Amino acid sequence: MQQFSVGDDDDNDKLTSLAVVLPLAVVGFVISAGCWTIFAVAGAHLRNALALGSLEFGLLLAMPMAAGALLAVPAGIAAQKVGARRVMVACLLGLAVCMALLLLVDSWAGYLLVAAGLGLAGGFYSAGLQFVTCHAPPRHMGLVLGIFGAGVTGAGLNYYLVPLIMQAFSWKGVPLAYLVVLLLVAALLVLLTEDSDARCDPDGETSALGLLRGLESFRVWRQYLFFGVAAGSFFSLALWLPDFISSRFLLTMETSARLALWFVIPGALAQIAGGGLSDHYGSGRVVVRSLAASLVALFVLSYPPMTLFVQGVESVIAVEIALPLFLEAFFIVLLGMALGSAMGGLQRLVIGENRKAAAFAAGLLLFSACLMAFLLPVLFGAVIHWLGVGTAMFMILFVLLAGCLFLFARDFRREERWALFRKGV
Repeated sequence: MQQFSVGDDDDNDKLTSLAVVLPLAVVGFVISAGCWTIFAVAGAHLRNALALGSLEFGLLLAMPMAAGALLAVPAGIAAQKVGARRVMVACLLGLAVCMALLLLVDSWAGYLLVAAGLGLAGGFYSAGLQFVTCHAPPRHMGLVLGIFGAGVTGAGLNYYLVPLIMQAFSWKGVPLAYLVVLLLVAALLVLLTEDSDARCDPDGETSALGLLRGLESFRVWRQYLFFGVAAGSFFSLALWLPDFISSRFLLTMETSARLALWFVIPGALAQIAGGGLSDHYGSGRVVVRSLAASLVALFVLSYPPMTLFVQGVESVIAVEIALPLFLEAFFIVLLGMALGSAMGGLQRLVIGENRKAAAFAAGLLLFSACLMAFLLPVLFGAVIHWLGVGTAMFMILFVLLAGCLFLFARDFRREERWALFRKGV
């Protein structure tokens, strides 16, 4: 009975510290994600001002994502060595320097260098995930991780906030606003948290070689691949949907971008539900059902508008078959929520099994997601050009996620059978 009370007191202490740590970490991730995707919204202004070609503009948009993938794992290793809080503050200050440089640079090479620096947002994710994991009671870890992961809504908020700031002031007002908020969040982290809070397990593995030994199992690599496909599908669609909606329904790009938010924000918030449900029902069940729901949405969205010619008595009757905007929007929202829930469940599964090396595991998760988010849009464009079908990206994702569902469900059933066998023995 005494042991139960001590465990309860420990959980209560963690929840008390979490009440301070989690809001700061989420706000920091929201701002970092906003910096990460700032060129996706404000880049059109720079494209016109600098007369950039398609290749130069594409590199400018892709550089933060590529740099984030490269920085995520080293930042995770650094967080294991020196503490997550120090890495988080360093990333915020580095992003603040990038925002200050945006006020000064006036060439494409300068903006490209800054875009590479924005990859520090990936480092903040790796360290921040360990930071909140250290304070999360095991029974609520999925919910806490989901809340932190929902900070990716900062990427979607750019669609609203950046145009408003540019209209009220100018392009220079955007980095200045981010600079002020970044410094404020960094100061609050330093003032309201202690350096010791960042060390989850002082005796845990911190060497890069030791951390890499944990990747010897092929099953571990599959888990990172599953998350990469789910998260990469989410991020790539978030970038692709505005153009798709604009061309499909003949809307302005601004209207299409705001409609795409109905995919981004519900999907990001669904990570909370996916993590919380994983705490109660297990990650495996949540991920299987979420992936199945995403396949239903993708199956419907994959069908392009079609015309059916019916031979009538006196003439040929043409029947137009196409989803109206409200049904298209419904299945897009369903897809976003299903992918978000799958991300929350997979994040809970991987971090739960690697709690002592949470920052390193988070870095690998982000690397996998960024790599897929970088490759998928290229694949979308190539296949659409080859097939000439505008919904080809939904077909591609259907095949990828169906493969993930099959492999994940097979692994999940195998582990259930082994658990029952061991219980029987």
